[in-house]
Amino acid sequence: MRRNRVLPGFGLTIGWTMIYLSLVVLVPLSTIFLKTTALSWKDFCADVFAPRTIAAYRLSFGTSLAGALVDSIFGFIVAWTLVRYEFPLRRLVDVMVDLPFALPTSVAGITLTSLYAENGWLGRWFTPFGLKVAFTPLGIAVALAFVGLPFIVRTIQPVLEDLEPEYEEAAATLGAGRLQTFLRVIFPTLVPALLTGFALAFARALGEYGSVVFISGNMPFRTEVVPLLIMSKLEQFDYPGATAIAVVMLAISFAMLLAINGLQKWAARRLMAA
Repeated sequence: MRRNRVLPGFGLTIGWTMIYLSLVVLVPLSTIFLKTTALSWKDFCADVFAPRTIAAYRLSFGTSLAGALVDSIFGFIVAWTLVRYEFPLRRLVDVMVDLPFALPTSVAGITLTSLYAENGWLGRWFTPFGLKVAFTPLGIAVALAFVGLPFIVRTIQPVLEDLEPEYEEAAATLGAGRLQTFLRVIFPTLVPALLTGFALAFARALGEYGSVVFISGNMPFRTEVVPLLIMSKLEQFDYPGATAIAVVMLAISFAMLLAINGLQKWAARRLMAA
């Protein structure tokens, strides 16, 4: 018997899917690769391996990794608190998690800069200890952690909601301590979701511009990330050089996301096998 479906058949849906993805994703990205054909291999290497570009790579990947790792830790704590505990203003806190999604990134950058500047509300408390946040790599990591937190929380939260407390009670009944319960019962279940959230936060941080442009100070070799360098080249009408750097970032980001997704699937299969 033919099975009735709400949506049309596979051929039609996959066709519209590929058309939409091509118009929205593939065609715009392919123009980046086509633009680099105006450069010779020597000019391409000169742009992507220039000392200023290497410094921007190092800063972008380093701060993005730091922000995603911090979000992975505290995002788990936030998600755990929202799922497992009832407290006043819980719904307000839950809404506040999504604030970086709705807030324009330029507004976030201005706000963070005013807070962490040497005379800011928070920065003035760090200055006596010789700790400077704004216009330093630390400030960039803070901004990237701000924009990446919702990805971690919203990825882990549904998994925690599906994880019944009875599993923890059963582990406690069998004599497992709190640490053993977390490491052997809770954490393995969360690994795929945690890796997904980490990948999303990391990818978001790599392409972040609005919140970084204000708090970084845009100093070459010190606080200039790759998106800022690309914008600088565009302002100088160096379109081939900007697209060459963009191609490198696109290739690296795609490779890292592919590797993390593969690791996520491996962790999910291992969890199901266990």
